[in-house]
Amino acid sequence: MDKKLHAHKIYHVELLQILEINLKELLNPQFYIEHGGLWMIIFIVFAETGLFAGFFLPGDALLFVTGIYSDQIVAAALFPSHSQWFDLGILWILITVAGVIGNFVGYWFGYKSGPFLYERKDSFLFKKKYLIQAHDFYEKNGGGAIIIARFVPFVRTFAPIVAGIVKMDKKKFSFYNFIGCMLWVGSMLLGGHFLQKFIMKEFDFDLKEHLEVIVVGIIIITTFPVLWKVFSSKKKTTVG
Repeated sequence: MDKKLHAHKIYHVELLQILEINLKELLNPQFYIEHGGLWMIIFIVFAETGLFAGFFLPGDALLFVTGIYSDQIVAAALFPSHSQWFDLGILWILITVAGVIGNFVGYWFGYKSGPFLYERKDSFLFKKKYLIQAHDFYEKNGGGAIIIARFVPFVRTFAPIVAGIVKMDKKKFSFYNFIGCMLWVGSMLLGGHFLQKFIMKEFDFDLKEHLEVIVVGIIIITTFPVLWKVFSSKKKTTVG
């Protein structure tokens, strides 16, 4: 009996270790680059907005690290170009297309589920007034909301869904969807690529050897505005 109990405990410990390792890998951009390359990157960017459950994926950090490894990624998926601009250009185009399509899928889902949500009764998790507020927000900020959402983790997953729910004009959504995605992908790719070159040249410091620090830094920078907004709103509510 003791042997069975001991074996059972060992099994659970090993299972927890495996789950911990897998969770770390799922949040590690380098994992996707090493185990899927360009096509995995394209899928992740699509999934962040096209699949409702993609909000936990490391979009910003993944694109930043993709910029650092741009030449290796393109060479492995297509062919060695020996041109940094070709590598960055092809990555920019393909990943932007994936992000744009992902947003369209999210918009379509919201557009189709909108009538159901408007007819749904209020509950603990759902309040119709928030849906109405979202509509007013998009009426006021429209394209700006779609563009800004691209640079904010979690928000970029749900922004196109909400835009569909509130019936944002399709042409307007399409235009700002493309602009926002192009700016987001481009800034992250170019930022990673040229920051790596600059720091390597000026300080002889290889960012590839310190990717964990970079990922944490990007997460802090991109989530800070959201946290600031949440806490500042709570303070205003308390004061009021």
